[in-house]
Amino acid sequence: MAKKYRVVFNRETCIGALACNAVAPEVWELADDGKVDLKGGTKREDGKFELIIDEAQLGQNKEAADSCPVYAIVIEEVEEGG
Repeated sequence: MAKKYRVVFNRETCIGALACNAVAPEVWELADDGKVDLKGGTKREDGKFELIIDEAQLGQNKEAADSCPVYAIVIEEVEEGG
């Protein structure tokens, strides 16, 4: 079974540096307020947004997370069955 990953985006932490949008514009969309939105992401109860991705999407999202100066993007592996 292919591995799945959870992209977790804390929009409150985002400062609008747009580094994620520069490296992965197909995932990180510029919003009207100067921050970004996680395309296809769903808002969680804690106010963060999340998107489940597969290994094919991992590289670009990891690059986006690594480029964020305030660590607003976290990627975690989804455990089987979770």
